[in-house]
Amino acid sequence: MSANSRLTIAAHALAWIGLYQRQGHEVATSEQIATSANTNPVVIRRLLGELRRAGLVESRRGVGAGWSLARELESMTLLDVYEAVEPGPLFAMHRTTPDQECVVGRGIQPAMHSIYEGIEKTLRNELARVTLENVLRDVLAAPR
Repeated sequence: MSANSRLTIAAHALAWIGLYQRQGHEVATSEQIATSANTNPVVIRRLLGELRRAGLVESRRGVGAGWSLARELESMTLLDVYEAVEPGPLFAMHRTTPDQECVVGRGIQPAMHSIYEGIEKTLRNELARVTLENVLRDVLAAPR
C-alpha cells in the first residue's frame, strides 16, 4: 500500500500560486505548477478542479488563462484542502461483512471504528490549526 500524496501536492500548488501572485503575477498555469511539483500537468489540473469546487482557487480561460487564489492563504487551512481533495474517510472497513460467527469477525469493525474515529478527529483538529500561510512561511524558511 502506498501513501496518498494528494494533500501534499494540493498544498504545494496553493503555496506556489500564492507566492507567484505575491511576485506580481495574476495567474499561474498548471504547467508551471506541475514543473515545481515534478508531476504531470493533468494531475495538477484535476486537483485544481477540486480546489475550485471548494472555493479555494479560481480559473480563467482564454487569453491569459490560468489559476489564481480565490482566498488569501491566511484564510485557508490544511483542513480546507484535505476536505477538497480527499473524498472519503482516512481508513476503511472490510469491503464485505466479516464472519459474524467468529468472535473477531463480529467485533473487529466496532473496535476499529472507535479507534479510527479518534484518529480522524485528531487529524482534523491538527489540519485546522495550520494555514497555507504557515505552510508557505515554512517553505520559504527551509534550508536550501
